[in-house]
Amino acid sequence: MKIALIQMNSISDKSANLLEARRLVGEVVAAERPDWICLPEVFDFMGGTRAEKLTAAEVFPQGEAYGLMRDLAREHGVYIHAGSMLERIPGEDRLGNTTVAFDRSGAEVARYRKIHMFDVTTPDGQDYRESATMKPGEDVVTYDCEGITIGCAICYDLRFPAIFQALVARGAQIIALPSAFTMQTGKDHWEVLCRARAIETQTYFAASAQTGQFQQAGETRATYGHSMIVDPWGLVIARASDGPGFTSAHVDLARIARLRAQIPVARQKVALT
Repeated sequence: MKIALIQMNSISDKSANLLEARRLVGEVVAAERPDWICLPEVFDFMGGTRAEKLTAAEVFPQGEAYGLMRDLAREHGVYIHAGSMLERIPGEDRLGNTTVAFDRSGAEVARYRKIHMFDVTTPDGQDYRESATMKPGEDVVTYDCEGITIGCAICYDLRFPAIFQALVARGAQIIALPSAFTMQTGKDHWEVLCRARAIETQTYFAASAQTGQFQQAGETRATYGHSMIVDPWGLVIARASDGPGFTSAHVDLARIARLRAQIPVARQKVALT
């Protein structure tokens, strides 16, 4: 199976972001003919104010972003792992930071809400309080992609190994991590964490990222980019260039099986108390 990652510089202009997503999906399909495509975290709307986020959010399966991803999957005959989108949850005053995956016919095959909220202060002193606007999810999610099991995670989940062990326990062979890692944390931690998670889980790790600057409630902030595909030995086998674009690689299931047989960590785990 051939997989592809799309890298975007989304901003607080939903229409512009969706046009860019459509363009990049079309380009990667024409150039690479992938079977599966992953977009970055909140590709539909990045930054802005709380009120603007609420306006941009959708109640699935209605909405422009959801409809675009469904239609592109059907139009191009590919699986689309739709990064994450702003989901309005009925009865809640906070939004979901939500992945939706579509099969080649455009049918929804999975929905995952980000579990770990990015509530941190970065080294440059900027505060991020994702939980103020986003409601954390609770469910570990995998789905079948024509015989390959895909595990779902989003951005800050990357720092919590337990979720990835749970995904492997459910059979994950590829783990998708749409992201919007900050420049400050990304330059030191992004690659090493992606490679570590791939090594620990012995999966292909597909990490699509936001890149460049955006405006958050009047502040200029920056994301790190460097979308990458890491193989189950921890080697980076594909990486996006600076700026919006895409990258791709082939997944070799035999390589996963061979490495898991050689270093059988899943069988050797010891329960610790």
